[in-house]
Amino acid sequence: MGWAAAAVTFAGAATAALAGEADLHNWQLGFQSSVTEVMDDITWFNNMTLVIITLVTLFVLALLIWVMVRYNAKSNPVPSRTSHNTMIEIAWTVAPILILVVIAIPSFRLLYKQLEIPEYDMTVKAIGYQWYWGYEYTDENMSGLYFDSFMVGDARDSAADTQARQQFADERGVTLNEVPRLLAVTHDMVVPVDTTVRLQVTAADVIHAFAMPAMGLKIDAIPGRLNETWFHAREEGIYYGQCSELCGDLHAFMPIAIRVVSQEQYDQWAALAPQDVDAANQQLMAAIAADKKVAALEETGENNVAAN
Repeated sequence: MGWAAAAVTFAGAATAALAGEADLHNWQLGFQSSVTEVMDDITWFNNMTLVIITLVTLFVLALLIWVMVRYNAKSNPVPSRTSHNTMIEIAWTVAPILILVVIAIPSFRLLYKQLEIPEYDMTVKAIGYQWYWGYEYTDENMSGLYFDSFMVGDARDSAADTQARQQFADERGVTLNEVPRLLAVTHDMVVPVDTTVRLQVTAADVIHAFAMPAMGLKIDAIPGRLNETWFHAREEGIYYGQCSELCGDLHAFMPIAIRVVSQEQYDQWAALAPQDVDAANQQLMAAIAADKKVAALEETGENNVAAN
């Protein structure tokens, strides 16, 4: 079962993005750690269908082996002339129907949960361009805040890419590992934790797709059309996604980053961002670094107490 799960998830990994900064590992397999209820259900549904597929595959394999052993020319020189068996024909018609019903019920429930937007606390509009994303905070208290989000680095030159990411890391006061190649962006979408966000998605030129695997999000961005979805992140952190619709030359280089922060940190960011989004980001990163430092000191103190 473990190898089967690895094979299935690896097959879909090419079009999916990597996880949040705490979950970035080389050669990792499987879904990202879920941070929303929708992704919880997607993970459960994947595991459930994987079990069904595995059982059906093993059952068919067993039948094939039994037929090859029991009914080969050596073991069965005089073959049966039976052409019909009513019970077998009923079974192999009804059983697949029942299996499909078992799969369909949770599938429809999941689709409904994804499409039915609950009462939301804020709205963010994501606009796909060739080849970057723009974010607009449409709520009145955000004063029409809008900014563009470009990939950090140079995908075509390894040395230039490392230099650009290192410079960006120094400006933000973080390590190079916190600026992942092909995923880090100049401006993250910032939202508060435990908040229902309505996400409106469109495009300005060609069809793009907004995908955030850790949150169970994937929705097309179509010029002239406004699609909607939602998410409710329950854990703070930075989560990465990518455009998942082939949109041209630099399709692979327009990543998505959603930074989930505490309500207090978000309120401070939102108060300054409409006037100066870069200054707001600097302030936010300083607040996050300070919180991490305090958490590290508290953990060190707890370890020292435990050791004594």
